[in-house]
Amino acid sequence: NEANLAPMLSVFGGKITTYRRLAESVLDMLQPHLPTMAARRGWTGQEKLPGGDFAVTDFGGFLVTLMARYPFLSKAHATRLARAYGTSAMALLGSAQNMADLGQSFGADLTAAEVRYLIQHEWAKVPDDVLWRRSKLGLRIDAAGKAALTAFMQSASAKS
Repeated sequence: NEANLAPMLSVFGGKITTYRRLAESVLDMLQPHLPTMAARRGWTGQEKLPGGDFAVTDFGGFLVTLMARYPFLSKAHATRLARAYGTSAMALLGSAQNMADLGQSFGADLTAAEVRYLIQHEWAKVPDDVLWRRSKLGLRIDAAGKAALTAFMQSASAKS
């Protein structure tokens, strides 16, 4: 009897600019099959993305705050972290007082602290997750940096 089967919905394709609306449509379709899920039409348009808990018009102010808290960062490094992670950059940087506190550098201002953050919070498993899927730092890190990153991630994987 089809009434006893679990619902299944497959989505193929989509555009980066319409994924949010597509996801909301999918949830609307599944809601009758998930009675504990409250219907909340259009809610994602009002939600902040992780690290996005500052005014869109105040990126400059957030960058000033980040650089004041971590004065050892170059402006380019702080800007990249702020753009990539928003306020989550502060969790990534933690209590660091200097660049050495961020651990090994792999080139292009990618540090062990950032890689650890990506492993712990963004499911990075392999170097390509860090260099290409979460960033495009693979364009700026040389072969030696990639080899060092690979060894670091293998070591981190072995410890967990």
